[in-house]
Amino acid sequence: MIVFMYPGQGSQVPGMGSAWKDHPSWELVAEASEVADRDVADLLLNADAETLKLTRNSQLTTFVLSMVVFDAVTRVGVEGAGHAGHSLGEYSALTAAGVLDFADAVTLVSERGDAMQAAADDRPGTMAAILGLDDDQVDIACARVAGDVWVANYNAPGQVVIAGDETAVAEAGDVAKELGAKRAMPLPVGGAFHTPFMAPARDRLRKAIDQTDFRDADTFVVANVDGAVHKASGDWKGLLTAQLCSPVRWRHSLHTLDDSGATTFIEVGPGAVLTGLVKRTLKDASKITINSPDDVDGLLESIGNTSTPTPAHEGEHLFATERLVVSPSAGVFTPEAAIDVGQSITRGAILGTVGEVEVRSAFAGEVQGFLALPGERVTARQPIAWLRQP
Repeated sequence: MIVFMYPGQGSQVPGMGSAWKDHPSWELVAEASEVADRDVADLLLNADAETLKLTRNSQLTTFVLSMVVFDAVTRVGVEGAGHAGHSLGEYSALTAAGVLDFADAVTLVSERGDAMQAAADDRPGTMAAILGLDDDQVDIACARVAGDVWVANYNAPGQVVIAGDETAVAEAGDVAKELGAKRAMPLPVGGAFHTPFMAPARDRLRKAIDQTDFRDADTFVVANVDGAVHKASGDWKGLLTAQLCSPVRWRHSLHTLDDSGATTFIEVGPGAVLTGLVKRTLKDASKITINSPDDVDGLLESIGNTSTPTPAHEGEHLFATERLVVSPSAGVFTPEAAIDVGQSITRGAILGTVGEVEVRSAFAGEVQGFLALPGERVTARQPIAWLRQP
């Protein structure tokens, strides 16, 4: 059973969109730029590390790139049974699961980044990773410090992040090392996220959340706040509001996914942080990271080589050499007259149009058949054609 994971703030790197700018899924960047009234493409392609580190930039770019990658994965016909995202990544998970409309999610993520930036500017704080110490002992280390410091992320066995006042975080790190921690590693962040320091951001974000339409999930989502499975639309306003000041229970979320039958964990978005946390937490799980279109091309083969004998989930029925071309938008499908079944095409070939939008293949291969009829009204990402690669 496949589940998708989505990274949070801190996974961003300069130029992280470069590998994707010629992929059909890049169209989401233009849509996000219009909704956010910001040049997201420029941030993904040209921003330096200091610019990307700003909370309002890192959150928006990480979310949008995660959605570009997820869209690319869905174009090859791979579906997941569940989703989970780390902090900001929860918004990616909710969008992928159909709980949030993409445009609404862009609006929320933009507001979240701005609100957290303002809260951090108003009350500076920092974070540090405590390595090699049990969760309970890290809690004790924080409790033994007089200043403001709390656990912010339960990431994996032996990896817990603390946050709060800079002096208190340093003191808690020293106590943690006295209790047996191997290392207390300061993190290059500009705020004490997932602590009471974010209360002003929580109150500001709540207003935007209350104005947003949430739907029941197409597939389940595991929440940060409680590490539990959720599908009902009514759960998320409370969970997302609480998330800003509550610790991310990522280790608990991974165990919930494992208990739900997940065998293959696919990280969708920049970096490979979450893949590493799966490796530390679930030793036998299969792990796949998607950072480029080449990774997407090899995804089905990776799934096909998985030794786990679990029956395939719906959507995993394609052979390793087969690919699906999906609709880029909603509208009436008109096939390209020059394309026939059995014909070999190159990457970027036009298979038809949906309305006035061209349907281009993201891969080269031999056309095995059309899955949409001429004149049929299709939805965005609905399969249009089936290819087989040599």
